[in-house]
Amino acid sequence: MPADALELIRRPGHELAAGLRSGEFSSVELIDAHLAAAERDNHGLHAWLTIESASARAEAAVADSRLANARREGAAGLTALPPLLGLPVALKDLVSVAGGQCTAGSRILAGYTAPYDAHITERLRATGAVILGKTNMDEFAMGSSTEHSAYGPTSNPWDLDRVPGGSSGGTAAAVAAFHAPFGIGTDTGGSIRQPAALCGIVGLKPTYGRVSRYGIVAFASSLDQIGPFARDSRDAAALLHSVAGRDERDSTSAPVPVPEALLALATSDDAAAGALRGKRLGLPREYFVAGMELGVEGRVREAVSALQAAGAIVEEVSLPHTEYGLATYYIVAPAEASANLARYDGIRYGAGRRDGDTLANELATRGEGFGAEVKRRIMLGTYALSAGYYDAYYLKAQKVRTLIKADFDRLWAQGFDALVAPTSPTVAFRFGARLADPVSMYLSDACTLPANMAGLPGISIPCGLSDGLPVGLQLIGAPWSEAELLGLARGYEGITASASWRSLEPTQLALAGDRGQPTPAERAASAATLAGAA
Repeated sequence: MPADALELIRRPGHELAAGLRSGEFSSVELIDAHLAAAERDNHGLHAWLTIESASARAEAAVADSRLANARREGAAGLTALPPLLGLPVALKDLVSVAGGQCTAGSRILAGYTAPYDAHITERLRATGAVILGKTNMDEFAMGSSTEHSAYGPTSNPWDLDRVPGGSSGGTAAAVAAFHAPFGIGTDTGGSIRQPAALCGIVGLKPTYGRVSRYGIVAFASSLDQIGPFARDSRDAAALLHSVAGRDERDSTSAPVPVPEALLALATSDDAAAGALRGKRLGLPREYFVAGMELGVEGRVREAVSALQAAGAIVEEVSLPHTEYGLATYYIVAPAEASANLARYDGIRYGAGRRDGDTLANELATRGEGFGAEVKRRIMLGTYALSAGYYDAYYLKAQKVRTLIKADFDRLWAQGFDALVAPTSPTVAFRFGARLADPVSMYLSDACTLPANMAGLPGISIPCGLSDGLPVGLQLIGAPWSEAELLGLARGYEGITASASWRSLEPTQLALAGDRGQPTPAERAASAATLAGAA
């Protein structure tokens, strides 16, 4: 790849947008640069399940035509252009794109072609964003490492022997590796924020109902929420602004206006940092969980000190029902997954057996099409919903969920602007390290899933490195406070703009394009062999 292309793909999205408007480069040139990076690195990262080069270049050509017309109209025409026009976006492979694959990381949807666009796909097309392709993910978004994809794992560009987090690990790795400045993921228990933390980028889970779920393959309907990945808060805000808003086809989509403040985050670091003064932040003691790595805790507490030095008021608070969050989540989410995944019977769409009677075909289809983790959660959920156990498990879990939400509501009533906490208790872990112990894998989301249980917005932003790997700082806000959260994130970026770790890139990215290196699947198999020998 030419040196100028390497420099180009490293620019944040808002700088790329300015370059397109000025005519410094075309959208076709920009898309070609990102496609080259994605195609080069996918051998070593396996971030992408499909790269749609032809359609991406066609969409870029349309964007260039719109840009040329706007330039002829002058400043007014350029100002009226959507922020994402001509810019590349990566989509997690559970977002419907008409005529394209939508596997949700599962063999049971192999060969399925989406007949319509998801709501967010429509929104992206309307803004002129260019969809590069579909990214890898844990099967049906069930996982915290992207090791549960039926199509093989994804590597973390900071260390190819480690996971990128999950379930949106493919998108997180693609954005971290400069394949796209923007990415879309889904967050059911932390599946945007946790991989963002492990890959050293920004990931935002909006308030439940902020973004329509129409056209998104469902995991747990009361928890799933679509959100943006980016390399800084301004880009995350622009992407959220583009996809958020009411959709009549989704009954859970809220009729809440999308704030224009998302497009007005401070451009200067000093102005952004100044906005932190007087902000009241809560530091929940329960989020510093047992087993948290010392380096992770150290970076988070350093970030908290930096916020205080910038004038924020940080007070230790308690969310007493947090300790029940993990158990509650793993009753509610599998129960909803059990109901949602009942539709995959091999008859209506996707892969299916056709050589026996109807019941035998359905059993064979589900037995062969679903992976082990999906089967585990279906069984857990079916048990929790079964006669004699519904009240003892699912109903009680919903009552505890109400208590978890009440803990947050109490802090908002006391005037806190946001909560600050770790995103993940550890840095990226090695392939296979937690596959044999599902509970240890589930603990990866201990700091993120309470926000899902309460339907709250949360964002993960980079706050340094531990043992050479990224650490994420999490901010959690009151409902519909995404603009305020992103303002706080932008403020933290402002006060750490000169930090040495800000200039670092993923350390093993150069190896990803080396065809002589093992693929992620080969690395994972090697890790499994070593574990078995031990």
